[in-house]
Amino acid sequence: MVPFPGSVRIALATLITATLLPASAQAASANEAPSGAERAPVAVPRVEGPLPGAPPGDPASPDPADTYPWLATDADLAALGYVEQEFHLSGNADAYSATGELLAADVPYRTRVVVRRPVSPLKFNGTVLTEWQNVSAGYDLDALWHTEAITRAGYAWVGVSAQRVGVNQLRQWSPARYGSLDVTGGGQFMTDQLSYDVFSQAAKAIRATALLGRLRPRTVLAVGASQSAGRMTVYYDAVLPKIESVFDGYGQIVGSAPTRAGAEPVFQVLSETDVRTPVRPPDTERFRRWEVAGSAHSGWHGYNARLPLLTRDLGAPPTYTCDRPPFSRVPLHHVLAAAYDHLTRWAERGIAPPTAPPLEFAPDGTKARDELGLARGGIRLSQVEAPTALNDGDNSGPSFCVLFGAHIPFGQEQLDRLYPTRSHYVSAVVRADARNLKAGYLLPADAHQNLIDATRP
Repeated sequence: MVPFPGSVRIALATLITATLLPASAQAASANEAPSGAERAPVAVPRVEGPLPGAPPGDPASPDPADTYPWLATDADLAALGYVEQEFHLSGNADAYSATGELLAADVPYRTRVVVRRPVSPLKFNGTVLTEWQNVSAGYDLDALWHTEAITRAGYAWVGVSAQRVGVNQLRQWSPARYGSLDVTGGGQFMTDQLSYDVFSQAAKAIRATALLGRLRPRTVLAVGASQSAGRMTVYYDAVLPKIESVFDGYGQIVGSAPTRAGAEPVFQVLSETDVRTPVRPPDTERFRRWEVAGSAHSGWHGYNARLPLLTRDLGAPPTYTCDRPPFSRVPLHHVLAAAYDHLTRWAERGIAPPTAPPLEFAPDGTKARDELGLARGGIRLSQVEAPTALNDGDNSGPSFCVLFGAHIPFGQEQLDRLYPTRSHYVSAVVRADARNLKAGYLLPADAHQNLIDATRP
């Protein structure tokens, strides 16, 4: 595995704590602002950019690392009517503890955001997905950037570098581009106490500056995966009651969710990996939880999409030797695409997403499984309901293997028993997708792609 700044062991322990254990247990009464108290306003930061740069790998550049954003997408955004731009944000941020205590005010900071957005306002659907970049691997990761789903729907996406680990790696990767960044107040706050206000100020920049060019956002959602969802849980439970509300809704993806009942809707979407106990919070008028059978915390789609980018920007991608063949192929991102649409409607019109059945547990406390080894219950995509492989959320081994799930293709004999003809298989896919479309767990475009995949030789 390519070495990264910091310790993978520490990062993994932090990630598991933030995502696989129950959500933060701060008491709501301790975090709510006193009755009648004013919530602190969120400042509008200074915006510099878009930063100049050449395309990644431009042979005319003597130092490609100084010419383009870290992990710049390799998608042909121009063909999709999109553009990628990077900006520096700076200003003064307040520092908060994990229990919402104000530790310091007006601490100078400087960070960056990456914007991927429609060029034309006519293509923009009005919603901005504001992602708290994940730093569990030691660098900023846009875990929730899914090119096809985001661009076909017309979302704008903004990735925010809020945490010390990610910003420090940027500084090392390209001192010329990122050397001036700092989210520690010059070393005063080394455990991301500024991150909450930095994230809030990014939302203010989306609403109050030209960060999105000619686009005018109607709805600004906060989204975060894994450890980032854990940071957003602290933000919602402990910090948000004391500050101006700048996000219209929260997407807590493969990680913890707030325990406080707030005004802003919270949508938690978990892979099979992340569901560790049959004890769950109930759905409410402001909270939804979906659990997706067969999917992994970090599955094949994300790994495959990032592989060329990590090869380009790190020199070589990380490699893993897991105890089982890694990376579930169940497309969790299909469910996320539907969830973003639901969360937008929820925030804008108060229309709550549909409920979903939970994953089932056996009497011994383990996940219940069918005769093929597939998890029972939960949202069941056609890759689980019409399986050609065992996909699950379990794995073990060094580094991040525990998060990858497994993918074990069925042999031809087993496939012949399940599907005597190809038409039997295609019919099973169509039936499963029809059920998920009707339930609201899947979008038509993804069902169409599943059909194309099913009919291929």
